[in-house]
Amino acid sequence: MGRRPRIDLAGFHHVVNRGIERSSVYKSNADKEKFLEIVCKSSEIYKVNMHDYCLMDNHYHLLIETTSENLSLFMRQINSNYAKYFNKKYKRSGYLWQGRYSSWYISDEKYLYNLFRYIEHNPIEAKISKKVGEYPFTLVATIINSNQEVIECAKHSKLKQEIEYEGIQEYLEIAFSKKELKMLEIEQNKKPIKTEYGYRYEKEKSLQEYFNKSKSKQQRNDSILRAVEDGYMQSEIAKYLKLSSSAISKIILESGNSIHGTY
Repeated sequence: MGRRPRIDLAGFHHVVNRGIERSSVYKSNADKEKFLEIVCKSSEIYKVNMHDYCLMDNHYHLLIETTSENLSLFMRQINSNYAKYFNKKYKRSGYLWQGRYSSWYISDEKYLYNLFRYIEHNPIEAKISKKVGEYPFTLVATIINSNQEVIECAKHSKLKQEIEYEGIQEYLEIAFSKKELKMLEIEQNKKPIKTEYGYRYEKEKSLQEYFNKSKSKQQRNDSILRAVEDGYMQSEIAKYLKLSSSAISKIILESGNSIHGTY
């Protein structure tokens, strides 16, 4: 099976890497702090924003936002510099990471919010903490703990803003159902597709399937809402229906539903 296409497009990315043969890449809290220091220095160089993270002993999760097409350069600097630090400190040689990092481009807001929950639940799934924010090496822990300072590169995190102004901490604490985990896995395995509007992931249904049975204006509007909820951009729907983007926006706003896939 071929590798997933690497997407360096500016935007939100979920990045994961593990130690070779699942060995520990952090042997102390000081190692984790050094890794975050390297991440922030690299973020400053490459103009990257950190929105969430979780550092486990043998792997990490980063949820970042790039402002240009430089994800590969950013990640190469992090992994290389940390490996040099780790090998020197522990007098070892050879590869530290299992290989190239894995990354997923985040094309809609619903997926983004599910990833916030997923990343923050990692320590709970590993049975090293009982609730979100208890394990110190996640972003939520530093946000809610007055004794910890949020790292510089995460001070403008969307998650930080949502917790401070929208109070979504209760949402983050909701455990994933088996169905939700399966849907997240499906989302991550979708094939990225390049369109004239940028990258998006293949959807379970085509736009034709949403609208081929819409006989009335209300049915059409309901189908628009479902398509947006499933990750289609308003611009894609507008082009397909030969409507203006403002008309699509008006339909969504009048429904009272939140808009996904438009940031």
